[in-house]
Amino acid sequence: MAPGVARVIRTDASTSRASSPTAAAASSSPTDAGLVDQGYAGSCPAMLKAAQMLLLLIGFICIRSSWWTDHSTYSFFEIVSICDLVMILIFYIVYIFRIYRTMTCINWPLAEFLHYLIGTILLLIASIVAAAKSSNSAGLAAGAVRLFA
Repeated sequence: MAPGVARVIRTDASTSRASSPTAAAASSSPTDAGLVDQGYAGSCPAMLKAAQMLLLLIGFICIRSSWWTDHSTYSFFEIVSICDLVMILIFYIVYIFRIYRTMTCINWPLAEFLHYLIGTILLLIASIVAAAKSSNSAGLAAGAVRLFA
């Protein structure tokens, strides 16, 4: 080898097999084909996101369908729960349609962590305030407590 010439050393064992397009197509897993990630749809994180969205929707419906007098307290609870539901839905769509592969400028695990951190703090504050002000209504207390049960 001539001096000053760089040599590439491949450490991936599959690079020699996947040199042709047919070998690359054969080596890809069946979950990579298609628009929807079928593997993610049945995974534990996807089911947890669906359960979170369902609980947020139940909490929102309990608060919304109850009769209440303190408008600002329960409006804050409604806004926080719906915003959190929409953000979880966005993350679910990003992961199920593999958008995270094309939008590499965003650190998705960090963004999801910060969303959960801020969302949990806001939901905790909203639930405590709503539970403290819901002494007469079972629906309000159920909506406030449902999110953390």
